[in-house]
Amino acid sequence: MSKKAFLYITGVLLLILAVAGCSSDEKPSSSSSNEKTDERTLTHAEGEITLPDNPERILAPYLEDSLIALDEKPVAQWSLGETVLDYLQPQLKDVPKIGWDLPLEQTLEQNPDLIIFSSPSIMQNGSYEDYSAIAPTYVYEQKTSADWRDQLTTMGEILDKEEKAEQVLTDFDQKVEEASDKLKDSIGDESVAFIWTMGEQFYVFDKNRYGVNIFYDDMGIAQPEFIQNLPEQGEEWNPISLEKLGQLDADHVFLIGNEGEPGFEILENSSVWQNTPAAKNNQVYQMNDPSHWTIDGAIAHEMTIDQVVETLRK
Repeated sequence: MSKKAFLYITGVLLLILAVAGCSSDEKPSSSSSNEKTDERTLTHAEGEITLPDNPERILAPYLEDSLIALDEKPVAQWSLGETVLDYLQPQLKDVPKIGWDLPLEQTLEQNPDLIIFSSPSIMQNGSYEDYSAIAPTYVYEQKTSADWRDQLTTMGEILDKEEKAEQVLTDFDQKVEEASDKLKDSIGDESVAFIWTMGEQFYVFDKNRYGVNIFYDDMGIAQPEFIQNLPEQGEEWNPISLEKLGQLDADHVFLIGNEGEPGFEILENSSVWQNTPAAKNNQVYQMNDPSHWTIDGAIAHEMTIDQVVETLRK
């Protein structure tokens, strides 16, 4: 072999080895690229967020229903003074309280891995940047948070528990179907109304208020004509006068309020109320835990359904 040929072949071999070496060196870089692809980034009301894996210290005030439904427990629970979500206390009794609007100092003390706000308007003690400096922060769009099903589905996405969220909704729909059959057997076409009393005021649940739409729309329970004729109130919920309440034509009434509320005594002593069909037929049922009646969430609605079915089947 000539010297020229030898040098040519040697050069080619060196080039092949160099290329192979470069390929070998690039493998960790390729792996790193794959890791970046695995990161979960979601868009929310304040932009984009890269979510931490398996956060253990979650702050999500007033979204605890969705957390518990997905088998997660917050590091601190929503409170307004001494008020908490009573219906969730079996799961949250040992969880410390935090102010409903997440004061920055209290938030820092909890050392969260993830902060979740139910809407942009809740951030009243600091900016999004303030909370993001403490921990990754997700902010719900108002319309998503307002629909409990969308809220739960989104929470599943945030926590990487989409399948669990889907299963919760499937189980809930099954519960609604079974409850509907039971109520048809117990009350048939008789109408039902729901009233909340707080202090000396009364609030009638219209067909879209909290979980009542599940009874009227999903279960087909008859609405009294009084409810059908109520004006749409939107987010604002206005009290109704005792005189107007005396026109309620429901066969059954669920009267909801904390034990000892003045409204209970007012109705008991009112001849106007006592002449309504439900009162005359002794078909007014006092419910003394309003907390799950006045919030939207899978657990809250399941508890409400159980109370209604149990009460009307007696």
